[in-house]
Amino acid sequence: MHTPASRLAQVIDRFDQVEARLGAASDSTEIVKLSKEHAELRPVAEKAKALRAARTELDELAEMMESGDAEMADLAREEFYELKETLPALELEMSLALLPKDKDDAANALIEIRAGTGGDEAALFAGDLYRMYERYAQLQGWSWELASASEGDHGGYKEVIASISGNGVFGRLKFESGVHRVQRVPATESQGRIHTSAATVAIMPQPEDIDIELNMSEIRVDTMRASGAGGQHVNKTDSAVRMTHLPTGIAVVCQEKSQHQNRAKAIELLKAKLYDMQREAANAERAAERKGQIGSGDRSERIRTYNYPQGRVSDHRINLTLYKLDEIVAGDGLDEVVSALIAEDQAARLAALED
Repeated sequence: MHTPASRLAQVIDRFDQVEARLGAASDSTEIVKLSKEHAELRPVAEKAKALRAARTELDELAEMMESGDAEMADLAREEFYELKETLPALELEMSLALLPKDKDDAANALIEIRAGTGGDEAALFAGDLYRMYERYAQLQGWSWELASASEGDHGGYKEVIASISGNGVFGRLKFESGVHRVQRVPATESQGRIHTSAATVAIMPQPEDIDIELNMSEIRVDTMRASGAGGQHVNKTDSAVRMTHLPTGIAVVCQEKSQHQNRAKAIELLKAKLYDMQREAANAERAAERKGQIGSGDRSERIRTYNYPQGRVSDHRINLTLYKLDEIVAGDGLDEVVSALIAEDQAARLAALED
């Protein structure tokens, strides 16, 4: 995909303008705003400058190839073709850098995992997914904090929510939303038969500046005794808090030791869920216009199967099958799947721009 010289000039000029204004700014609000734009533009401007320099050098080498000096022309010809081979990679990097950004890609995220069909085995699988993502977050250098949990009767989770903080969390994990299916022999299966169970994963952006005002008259607050996650360390008073947003029916539960902390955290979770609902509605409206998106975006869509007898993980949206189940479920191999999904999304969006 060829990037016009005028587009490169626009990017570089804008970056230079922001850098100059940042150096002269004294207002703290403006400095914060300019710093954010500067950080976003820097990698794009650097790629634009590298591509522009390569094109300029290519033109100069082409002229030298036509010079009367045979030795100089041979030297220029060798450098010309070497440089020309690197140009497609620079063009691709530039095209990817110029793709429209999802404004929430840099945001922190909430991960919500719910056991689906399969009873106790589904809850155990939800627990496996929880540990897989927790390990993946650790490997990425992100912070992980358990926000709410309802444990299964025989282990795992009926439902669990965690908050993940770090650089670009939502952008890397957003394609994990959907139904994850497991095929294996449960520990409770005496006949050795393979069972199929499922759990639903929802990844919700949690930007720092969620523009949602909660009307507390529309929220029902219930207090109850904390149970489940935390075991003996959970305070046995009525410290757990459930908040229900009456207009939408969205409910969140927090059960730390302090009721005050639980109220504050519940409001954060509620805002994130309402923000996510608005985002999903907007995505649904645009879905018909988008080409080649990764799956439907519907969280009821079955996106991945973990087959234990065959040791394979299959992502059905991009027809990716890896025989690395143990490594992926341990969190260490998950990045290969995540990166493949991001690359496929980028390729689809590039193709849509070219149509």
